[in-house]
Amino acid sequence: MSVINVGQAIVLGIVEGLTEFLPVSSTGHLKITEGLMGIPVDDKSVVGFTAVIQVGAIAAVLVYFFSDIVRIVKAWGVGIARPSERYHHDYKFAWWVIYATIPVVIVGVAAKDLIEGPLASLWVVAGSLIVGSAVMFAADRLGTHKRGEDDTSLTDAMLIGSSQILALLFPGFSRSGATMSTGLMLGLDRVAATRLSFFMGIPALTGAGIYELPSALGSGAGALPLAVGTAVSFVVAYASIAWLLRFVARHSFTSFVVYRIVIGLLLFGLLGAGTLNA
Repeated sequence: MSVINVGQAIVLGIVEGLTEFLPVSSTGHLKITEGLMGIPVDDKSVVGFTAVIQVGAIAAVLVYFFSDIVRIVKAWGVGIARPSERYHHDYKFAWWVIYATIPVVIVGVAAKDLIEGPLASLWVVAGSLIVGSAVMFAADRLGTHKRGEDDTSLTDAMLIGSSQILALLFPGFSRSGATMSTGLMLGLDRVAATRLSFFMGIPALTGAGIYELPSALGSGAGALPLAVGTAVSFVVAYASIAWLLRFVARHSFTSFVVYRIVIGLLLFGLLGAGTLNA
């Protein structure tokens, strides 16, 4: 019998789709939701399930930014075949995404047991939500917001991509929150920082989903719940991406900071009262 049923998969798919690209920690929200539904958050099949349904959210990015991705991949392919074309920003950017993913992969594989064990605790999630809020607030307030996407460099890409390690080690910090905050600290405007967060997440999250798929299927997650959860996360994530890009073009990240602090304090309260099991 599957550890997660179809109804629970739908709920988790909605939560994943809503929170994967918002800087509020999808992992944190998924763990809170799993805890409230009585799903063991540290069960290996559950950890695998959450990694796999992220692929639905990543598919939403691929569809939403399809023309951008085709342009970048085309420039990369042309640059490989013709050295004279390697001056294009898109060609360089394709390599930067690849380079920036390497540190995340190394840490993810090396610290897999730690990430899926002690660091999966909801206490860690609650603390990371609040600490990450402080980082985001400072980055949003201190950043110059003067640089656009075309102004990025290899250093920018490496720092933004590598910041995903924070979310790997401290669920609740938020992958998108870490990458967006890093982009803001580097002087990027909010839209550029948000778009780069999307692109940097594609290989890391896709790789995590593929890596976890065999264990998720083999340890009780169930093929049908996985398929349903992934499909739901795709639909909801697509809508979330469109909304977020419109939002950051006109607003600061303050509302996300406040929300994260409230959720973090609420989680501390629920854990302290014994309502949730860490």
